[in-house]
Amino acid sequence: MLQSPIKHCRNCGVAVVYRLPDDGDTRERAVCPACSTIHYQNPLNVVGTVPYWGDKVLLCKRNIEPRKGKWTLPAGFLELGETTAQGAARETDEEAGAQIELEGLFTVISVARVGQVHLFYRARLLSEQFAPGTETMQAQLYGEDEIPWDEIAFRTVKETLERFFADRRVGRFQVHDLDLV
Repeated sequence: MLQSPIKHCRNCGVAVVYRLPDDGDTRERAVCPACSTIHYQNPLNVVGTVPYWGDKVLLCKRNIEPRKGKWTLPAGFLELGETTAQGAARETDEEAGAQIELEGLFTVISVARVGQVHLFYRARLLSEQFAPGTETMQAQLYGEDEIPWDEIAFRTVKETLERFFADRRVGRFQVHDLDLV
């Protein structure tokens, strides 16, 4: 779901108006008529990893909504002050308690209808020991033929997993740029 419209200025609290800003912008924005602050709404970045051990990938069973009880890759919202790689590593530690070595960026998936961009990195697991955090019921390694495909929480995760296994079969990983509608 897209973000709600901004109703009041975050600086001074006055009701905003939607109009083209005076700075030459070509999109209507929430503009404060009192202090002239322009309020932008931008997509949220979701960052995560495809942690692998040999021919298996690590999935996390969600302990939170949305889609509690479904399987996902370790991922979450990027925090201010983090690079996408730092955020992906942090989320992997928080959700799976997994020690990893980040490899390359793997998928960039735009989900415009919900105002998000998902970025997944390949990550080599350094151990088979996991210590899931509170957001995860269980962390488990799965081979491609063992993955509970019907229980995957998000389409971005399914698309990323499908491309990971396809690239692994041909022995060459590339960056995949997708738009989900």
